[in-house]
Amino acid sequence: MRLENLGAKVYHNLNVGKLVEHSLRKEGATLTETGALCVNTGKYTGRSPSDRFIVDSPSVHDNINWGKVNVPINEQVFDKLYDKVMKYLKDKEVYVFDGFVGADKNYRMPIRVINEFAYANLFAQQLFIKPKAGELDNFNEEFTVIAAPGCLADPEIDGTNSEAFILLNFEKKLVLIGGSRYCGEIKKSIFTVMNYLLPFKGVMPMHCSANIGKGGDVALFFGLSGTGKTTLSADSNRMLIGDDEHGWTDDGVFNFEGGCYAKTIRLSKENEPQIWEAIRFGTVLENVVVDEDGIPDYDSEKYTENTRAGYPVTYIDNAVECGTGGNPSTIIFLTADATGVLPPISKLTKEQAMYHFMAGYTSKLAGTERGIVEPTATFSTCFGAPFMPLSPQTYAELLGKKIDKHNAKVYLVNTGWSGGSYGVGKRMKLSYTRAMVNAAIDGTLDKLEFEADNIFKLAIPKQCPNVPSEVLNPKNVWADKEAYVKTSEKLASDFVENFKKFSDVSQDIINAGPKA
Repeated sequence: MRLENLGAKVYHNLNVGKLVEHSLRKEGATLTETGALCVNTGKYTGRSPSDRFIVDSPSVHDNINWGKVNVPINEQVFDKLYDKVMKYLKDKEVYVFDGFVGADKNYRMPIRVINEFAYANLFAQQLFIKPKAGELDNFNEEFTVIAAPGCLADPEIDGTNSEAFILLNFEKKLVLIGGSRYCGEIKKSIFTVMNYLLPFKGVMPMHCSANIGKGGDVALFFGLSGTGKTTLSADSNRMLIGDDEHGWTDDGVFNFEGGCYAKTIRLSKENEPQIWEAIRFGTVLENVVVDEDGIPDYDSEKYTENTRAGYPVTYIDNAVECGTGGNPSTIIFLTADATGVLPPISKLTKEQAMYHFMAGYTSKLAGTERGIVEPTATFSTCFGAPFMPLSPQTYAELLGKKIDKHNAKVYLVNTGWSGGSYGVGKRMKLSYTRAMVNAAIDGTLDKLEFEADNIFKLAIPKQCPNVPSEVLNPKNVWADKEAYVKTSEKLASDFVENFKKFSDVSQDIINAGPKA
């Protein structure tokens, strides 16, 4: 896309300091005591899935898994909104970032991000991969994101559901965003693009974080927003490859991004020291309450529970700057179970791994999407259905092949409630979860005795270093045993009902799941 006539003035690849200066001067941003840029995104403080559409063009029509998640919109609607956005930006100052997505240069994609707001362009610069010297020579972007939050749609005229719109056009290689100032829409749109393109190249795209031990052992952490991917992968004893989006090739894993997008609600230096220290100059804080002295209140939910920090991965002291690692030996599936009946950790067979990957059960946490005000049970295939445009089986088959080839161990970890459902029980202590994850990765759990859960068919360790034994089996910590059984049976029934949508799955995988 040519930049000459894009806006009244175009700022191309401004440095961090200039973008911060522009945001402070024009956009109502403030600085925290550590120099982070704090912004308020207004009405939209999370993704707006009901406002996201994929253009139904001939080249992609037969590939997209159309439905409630991947909703089609026709090319004429896109073209009309594109013209509206371009006219809107014509008299605006516009910010442009040119960079890359994909740390593995064999699968790297050049991208251009065009923003109405300086803070959003800073976010793009910090979250995607910055070009090195000479990499912009003869730069040709493969995909372009245009984010103009001030341009509002008229649903009756423009064919949208609200004033906000997030439109993905794979044929024209464009993403169009209007109405929402939430930066996550930019990040997740490009993630969706990669999730569409890479399987055709034999690469498995994953909604997971990844880290690597001193011996080169790689661990993956799958999970939806709020389940602990960023927190658990940021381990001072391991090197961080990336916190959210990766690809898995025949040679290993690679980070799609160059930054992290961490939830900050109830953030503390004690529990999450690496994230705490990363919030400094150059970091973009979204919807965090900051007092007149620049001190953030991370416990405040004044604007949303989905408060966020976007920063370069290099702000984590032990990050892997190249963003790549070998083939994973341990895979962790994270779920924040609000019913409180899933064990805090359980070991999965290959068939169980395939079942739970396809089920993708968790409880959506407040604020991660518009309209979510308390934990809500959901089944999100591949732990990332909102970002997966192809059929679930496409991604599941890729994972199955990887597990087989590399003999990876798989565990299901519940970072949600213990001792009762939401409102009665309490969230699992982070220190316990860390201890269990460490025991899974270093092989300690493999040497211990397990017991079977008859409802969910899960293998539960009877002990784990630094974790009280009674916590490991959820029924032990429920005061009302009858309520535990009823709640377990209800959740198992929900699993069974959800899995009926996978009509062409082998019986071995179906039998590996809970029984109704």
